[in-house]
Amino acid sequence: MEHEDKRESLQNLEEFHISEEYGFVLPDPLTELPDYYAPWMNVAANLPHLIEGHQLRREVAKMPLLSTQYLRGHRQLRLARLALGFITMGYVWQGGGRQTVKILPRVLAVPYCSISELLNLPPILVYADCVLANWKKRDPGGPLNAENLDILFSFPGGDSNKGFFLVSLLVEAAAAAGIKAIPIIVNAILHHGLCSLETALQDVALSICKMREAFKLIHVCVNPEVFFRSLRIYLSGWKDNFLMPEGLVYEGVWDSPKQFFGGSAAQSSTLQCFDVLLGIQHSTAQGFSAEYLGCMRDYMPAAHRAFIQTLASGPSLRQFVLATGDAGLHAAFNKCVSALADLRSYHIQIATKYITIPAVRCRAEQQQLGGCVHEGTSVLLERGTGGTGFMRFLKAIRDTTRKAQLREQEATGANTLTCPR
Repeated sequence: MEHEDKRESLQNLEEFHISEEYGFVLPDPLTELPDYYAPWMNVAANLPHLIEGHQLRREVAKMPLLSTQYLRGHRQLRLARLALGFITMGYVWQGGGRQTVKILPRVLAVPYCSISELLNLPPILVYADCVLANWKKRDPGGPLNAENLDILFSFPGGDSNKGFFLVSLLVEAAAAAGIKAIPIIVNAILHHGLCSLETALQDVALSICKMREAFKLIHVCVNPEVFFRSLRIYLSGWKDNFLMPEGLVYEGVWDSPKQFFGGSAAQSSTLQCFDVLLGIQHSTAQGFSAEYLGCMRDYMPAAHRAFIQTLASGPSLRQFVLATGDAGLHAAFNKCVSALADLRSYHIQIATKYITIPAVRCRAEQQQLGGCVHEGTSVLLERGTGGTGFMRFLKAIRDTTRKAQLREQEATGANTLTCPR
C-alpha cells in the first residue's frame, strides 16, 4: 500500500515543478518584475558593465532596501532570486580573489534571504537559478535551440558566458523525456508491466544520450580561456574556499558569517534523479562523493528535492529488473547505466579542456609573472565552483556509475513473466 501511495504521488509532475516538455527546467521564466523592483532589475541587467568598471559595489550602496511583499507566486520569486543572486555574486567577486568582502549589505542580504527562505533555498546563486531559470526565447513560438535562446542576466565573459548557461540549459532540457518516463516506470514496477517498463527505460537511455549530444555544443559556444579566467570566479561560493575562510556576513539577517557552496552541476536535479532511479549509490570511499551529493540536494528547488526523495522511497527498479530475469529489461537497464556513465566521462573531458588545461597555462604565467593574469583564478586551479576537488570527484561518480551495470550472473530468473517480442 505504501508503494501504491508513492506511485500516485509521482503521477502529477507539475506538483513537483516538473514540465513534460522541459523536465526540471523552469518553463518560460518571467522576464519582468513589478516596477517597484526596478532598482534590482536595472543593476542586474547591467552587471557585466558594472563589474568590469568596478562600479557594482558603489551602485549597490545606492540601492534602496525593498520589501518582498509585492512579489506574487513562484515565478516572480524565482526571477527576483535570480536577479539578487547575480548581483550578490558580482558584489562579492567584483575585485577577484584579492578584493573579497566580508559583509553583504542589508539592501541585498535582507530581501535575498527573505526570498530564499520562501523558496527553501540557500542565499547564494545555485544551478537552479543561473541555468534552469535564466533563459528566454527570442521568438516565443520558435524552437528551444541555441540560436533562439538568450539569457536574462550575465557576468563578464560575453558570448562565452551566455553560451555556458545556455548549453547547460539545453543539456537539462534534453532529459525531459526521461524524466517524464519515471512515473511510467514506477507504475510498471507496481503492476508488473514489463513491456511498458522496457519502453520507458529505452526513453530514459535515449534522453541521456541526447543530453550528451547537447553537451557537445559547448565547444562551439564557450571559449575555454574565457570560461576559466572570467566566468568561474563568479560561480564560486564561500564554503571550503580559502579566500573567504569564515564565509560571508548577511547584514541585517545573521550576526555571524555563513558558508555556502557555489553553483555546480552536482546540484542538477536531473543527474541525481537518474542516479536514484537506477539505484546508483555513490560511495564515500573516495572521501566525499556521497556526502557532498547529499548536501547538494539542499541547493535544489524544494519541489525537485521532494520528487527525488519520493522516488528514492519507492520500489527498487534495479531489484525488480533482477527479479524478473527478463533479458530485454536487463539490457534496457544496462543501456541507461551505460549512457549515464558515458555522459559523465564526457563531462570529465570537458572539465579537462575548460579547467585543467587552462589551469596549467595559468600556473606557467604565475611562474613567469609572479601572479596569475586574472585575479582570483589561482584559487580555483584544483577546485570546482562547488568547492570540490573537481576531477577526483567527477572520476569517482563516473566509476561508481559504471559499476552499477547488471551482470548476467545477478539475474535470478525467478519470475517467468516476460515481454512478448
